[in-house]
Amino acid sequence: MQALPPPRSPRPRRRTRPRSLAGQLFAMQVVVVAMVVAGIAVLVYVNAGSRAVSAAEDRVTAAARAVADAPSVADAIRGTDPTRALQPYAEQVREDTGVAFVTIMSPAGIRWTHPDTTQIGRPFLGHIGPAQHGRTFTETYTGTLGASVRVVTPIRDRGRIVGLVSIGITVQAITGQVRDQLTVLIGFALAALTVGGLGTYLANARLRRHTHGMAADELSRMYDYHQATLHAVREGLILLDADRSVALCNDAARELLGLPGDVVGAYVAELGLPTSLTGALLAAEPRVDEVHLTAERVVVVSTAPVLGGERRGTVVTLRDHTDLQALTGELDSVRGFAEALRSQAHEASNRLHTVVSLIELGRAGEAVEFATAELELAQALTDRVVAAVGEPVLAALLLGKAAEASERGVELTVSEDSRIDDGVLPAALASRDLVTILGNLIDNAIDAAIEGAGRSAARPHVGVTAHADGGELLLRVADNGSGVDPATVREVFRRGWTTKSEGRGLGLALVEQAARRAGGTVDLDRAETGGAAFTVRLPLRPGVPA
Repeated sequence: MQALPPPRSPRPRRRTRPRSLAGQLFAMQVVVVAMVVAGIAVLVYVNAGSRAVSAAEDRVTAAARAVADAPSVADAIRGTDPTRALQPYAEQVREDTGVAFVTIMSPAGIRWTHPDTTQIGRPFLGHIGPAQHGRTFTETYTGTLGASVRVVTPIRDRGRIVGLVSIGITVQAITGQVRDQLTVLIGFALAALTVGGLGTYLANARLRRHTHGMAADELSRMYDYHQATLHAVREGLILLDADRSVALCNDAARELLGLPGDVVGAYVAELGLPTSLTGALLAAEPRVDEVHLTAERVVVVSTAPVLGGERRGTVVTLRDHTDLQALTGELDSVRGFAEALRSQAHEASNRLHTVVSLIELGRAGEAVEFATAELELAQALTDRVVAAVGEPVLAALLLGKAAEASERGVELTVSEDSRIDDGVLPAALASRDLVTILGNLIDNAIDAAIEGAGRSAARPHVGVTAHADGGELLLRVADNGSGVDPATVREVFRRGWTTKSEGRGLGLALVEQAARRAGGTVDLDRAETGGAAFTVRLPLRPGVPA
């Protein structure tokens, strides 16, 4: 028995792409335009019919009153044969005015004139009662010529009603006029529909370009993805429009820049950002990985213009480098420690060679004296730092900086009143902030002391004071360099300010930021030795201002 082939799996149905948003809007707008044009056409048609009837009534009323007021008509009625005198006159009026009939009759309604001469002498078909009582009136009535809009008015002679006149226009003639107007109306309606459809097509073609042919549900889904992405990314994102106002700002950007909840629509200059960061956001040229300081963070800023034939805005990305900058400072300190150990090892090797050489020369006493003096000098500084500073991070930093200063020919001393016991510093006061503050201040002081020594004969000197007392930690670093120009004191802590080479000027800004983050302050004044003295005060207990 032949085996049956395995059943074929059904092919997946290809998903039909929904009609684009522009296509849906186009279809809807065409229907709306067509309905509006049709509605207007109907209203105009109804209005045209009403106006045609009203115009016909006004026309026959004016003609009837003109005939009734003519003196020749009253004279003819007084004659022996009114028909002979009035029939030619009535036909002339009918031809001149374009009406269907002009009927002049006796007060009893017997016709003296009529377009159909066979109807002369017969009773008038219609209502004449109001006219017999002296009132002009209009009506639509079907007579010998068919349905017509007519008017009946009295003819007076010396105050007495001596006859009646009726003038009418057939409804068929009025309908013909309306039909002619309708033809013109249909032409205008078709033209309006064509223009409206063309305008709708052009508008939707532009909309299709802007929406890239996507359907409404696709746009909605993309918007949901867009919102989820903005809140999920860790990097800050700001979109600026062409006027440099905020078009979009995600949560990470608000946190990095310390912005309030709703900044959309605000101008960049109104956000209260540092001057350098505001300038970067307002710049026309792109910026790549620029480092800027805010009140509490170090951010890396990149900007790129949005171009589409013209500048439409700017995309700004922000990355938080606060922790990285702190880690970099700690790494620099560790490198400094390693460099200090290398220097000390090199110096110890030189001193050991000197001691060995003195012994080989048979001058053992001088060798002992040299070794003892060097040991006492190195041990004195170590003992002083260890005795004064029980905090291991600060002690290690001071020892490393002392060794580095010694290698560079700078004398670094710790003041007699320095005292920081182990365990005094709270956990909230991060060690990396202390390394950032004290390390940068000592580095700047060493550079300033060396630079100042080139202008004077004094030996470069840096003095450090560190003590915890009265609920605050005081760190003071002074040098005997050239000091700081009083005119630039306020600019010292601004990012980019430096007296050194290009690309420097971040250290003091980081010091001021770290101190502010810990709730402290940084002051600058002139040292007793003539150089600059930086004083940092940090609270040791939460809620205690420095």
